[in-house]
Amino acid sequence: MQSGAIEPTTPDERTFALLAHMLQIMLWWIAPLAIFLIKRQSKFVSFHALQALLLQVACMVLSLAGVILWFGVFFMAIALAPATRNAPPPPEFFVLMLMLWLCWMGMWIIIMLAAIIYGIKAGRGEWAEYPFFGQLSLRILKLGLGGVPA
Repeated sequence: MQSGAIEPTTPDERTFALLAHMLQIMLWWIAPLAIFLIKRQSKFVSFHALQALLLQVACMVLSLAGVILWFGVFFMAIALAPATRNAPPPPEFFVLMLMLWLCWMGMWIIIMLAAIIYGIKAGRGEWAEYPFFGQLSLRILKLGLGGVPA
């Protein structure tokens, strides 16, 4: 859900909020975290930087879970495979690697779209919320819609 800004935002705030979204494409969680910590006094910048940071943390957790699953299935397949000399790798290795790669590409596309769409909205001064992460950011920062203290 989106709402227009109740408090007017400065060009500096809009620029930093835009950067929080756009820099996550190249610098992952580092840029949103740095902007969140540097511009903590601005509710608008904190809100946008926290959303980008939460998206990056969720992607990192999902990536880590996928890698752990991949290693678990791979080693389980090796352990359960018949012991023959010069046996090819188990097919599960390739299937799971393809699935993991597709998930990474999907997450990358989601991050790209979120960065572009919400970066443009932040540059306009809008309090645009990511699905799920927007409400969570508002709760963490103890803000209501449009940055009004809850």
